[in-house]
Amino acid sequence: MNALPNFHDPLWLWLLLLIPLVSWWRWRRGTAALNFSRLPRDAGGHWRLHLPFVLRSAAFVLLVLALARPQQGYSWEESLTEGIDIQIALDISGSMGAEDFQPKNRLEVAKRVVNEFIDLRPGDRIGLTVFSGAAMTRSPLTTDRQMLHFLVDAVELNTLPDGTAIGLALANATARLKDSAATSKIIVLVTDGVNNAGAIDPASAAAIAEGLGVKVYTIGVGTAGRVPVPLPVENPLTGRREIRRVLMNVEVDEELLEQIAQRTGGQFFQATNESALRENFKEIDTLEKTPIATKTYVRYEEVFQPLVWTALALLLLPLLTSTLNWTVEP
Repeated sequence: MNALPNFHDPLWLWLLLLIPLVSWWRWRRGTAALNFSRLPRDAGGHWRLHLPFVLRSAAFVLLVLALARPQQGYSWEESLTEGIDIQIALDISGSMGAEDFQPKNRLEVAKRVVNEFIDLRPGDRIGLTVFSGAAMTRSPLTTDRQMLHFLVDAVELNTLPDGTAIGLALANATARLKDSAATSKIIVLVTDGVNNAGAIDPASAAAIAEGLGVKVYTIGVGTAGRVPVPLPVENPLTGRREIRRVLMNVEVDEELLEQIAQRTGGQFFQATNESALRENFKEIDTLEKTPIATKTYVRYEEVFQPLVWTALALLLLPLLTSTLNWTVEP
């Protein structure tokens, strides 16, 4: 809240121009010389001759300010946000466990960066879709940041059938946005693979998103070449499931991701490490700024009363000083 000074009737302030005119007229009249002899001999100087005039001038200034009705205004702003609805589609297929994104695997790094992105969008509703060979909505559109962080942190590999159903994931995320009344609807699709599962092909899903006015930003994650991927296997001797790291060549269908982004008005990004992925999300945040409008309210309180009382005191003070022979009345 800010304090704002204000005069309700500022035209009265023009009367202040009389002060220099009256001062000049008094000086020409020579009041000081006419009254000097009336002061007591121990007066101590000319300044006592001028004191009544100075006090009355100060009282006049205060009365003029009071007539102008000074007010103390207290203002506050109300922010009105036109939020953007964002559905994040996150790949949780086995290849997202590739350990080329040190010190964690691709999925763990993606989860951390997604959480940072959520914190960057306080005025937006955000939802989460996870996919591999199938797609599932983990969170509908919400502004509950605490719940979103909990659901993102709980995402794990291999909790859905294996594969990479990009078309199905895109259709699922679009379905969450189709009834949205937001001014802007976007999907952020994060994957490291090639579409090889699902009953909906990516081109058809992109066409649906385009028709519903949903913009898709795609991010292909992963480095080129063979990367270590931890895979659950069964030990033939013990019968227990174990994790073994296998060198795999995981390819990202960059052409497909770029086509999806271009068709829907979005943009394709490539991330080969954690820093690049973080920069990708920051750029999306910059491209999709939430419009914010503000309304300012002001409440004024009258503050002329102290000026009036002070002016009355200054008008009475010369009478007191004259009674005590400190000054003389003209």
